[in-house]
Amino acid sequence: MKLKEWLDIWLNKYIKYTVKLRTYDRYKYIIEKHINYCLGDKELDELSPQLLQDFVLEKVEKGNLKTGQALANNSVIAIVNVLKQALANAVSLELVDKEYTNKIKLPSATEKPITAFEKQEQQLLEQYCMNSKKANHIGIVICLYTGLRIGELLSLTWEDIDFEKGLLNVNKEAYRLKQNGEWHTIIDTPKTKSSIRIIPIPKQLLNKLKQLHKKSKFDHIVSTNKNGVVGTRSYQRTYELILKKLNIPYKNFHSLRHTFATRAVELGIDVKSLAEIMGHKNPTVTLQRYTHSLLSYKTDMMNKLGKMLEK
Repeated sequence: MKLKEWLDIWLNKYIKYTVKLRTYDRYKYIIEKHINYCLGDKELDELSPQLLQDFVLEKVEKGNLKTGQALANNSVIAIVNVLKQALANAVSLELVDKEYTNKIKLPSATEKPITAFEKQEQQLLEQYCMNSKKANHIGIVICLYTGLRIGELLSLTWEDIDFEKGLLNVNKEAYRLKQNGEWHTIIDTPKTKSSIRIIPIPKQLLNKLKQLHKKSKFDHIVSTNKNGVVGTRSYQRTYELILKKLNIPYKNFHSLRHTFATRAVELGIDVKSLAEIMGHKNPTVTLQRYTHSLLSYKTDMMNKLGKMLEK
């Protein structure tokens, strides 16, 4: 059996109904655009360690489909992970005696740098959004004070807030998906169980949300004029325009989440509580990502330490 024949069976018989639609769509893209193009016509028992290593090297050196240049290490690793799953399944079904993806030498995974706003930038951003006449701008403040991901924010409805107890119930997320050649915004359950969580809302933000709720005619906290879900790209553009208007150096939308975590660490929150609020599976992830501090905070701490010299 050729690899492309098996991948089609594996994807539609063993994967499609066992993972999230977004995951299935990503696997399908990787198979169609990366794996089948290079290895699809190979028989399963032809996939030798050397052939697989050559495949990886080609992706590392010129696997970027847009530029023809090097493909990011993490993307190469993701491609190999899909291939590894499919071939392991083929071995378990005795379609082939063995598979050799464990022999592949992969490039090192790269951790994306953590970017957070300085306190002055954060204050400027939140003051603008809190006083804005556009109700959707409150979403940026929500992210700054709860650490929500953009998909979690855009899926929020007013029913997700317990105004009496001051709690935010995170139980779904919105994302873009291409179906039949057109992009759609999908609302689905979170990818992991740890992403389903309850977050206490700061009293100052809760009061603002109560005011907006009384005036709102829509179901979603961030909504289109037709009571629909705002697309992630659309809201990212809104965010970028605000940064530009305020002359704040660009940082991606996820930096709002990083800023929340950074401020929480600076205030001394324990790692376990922060991990639960962020929706991380393991507090170790939180510890590795967020026990750094901004340079300005480090400078302030070092100057306080240096006061000992005055004595």
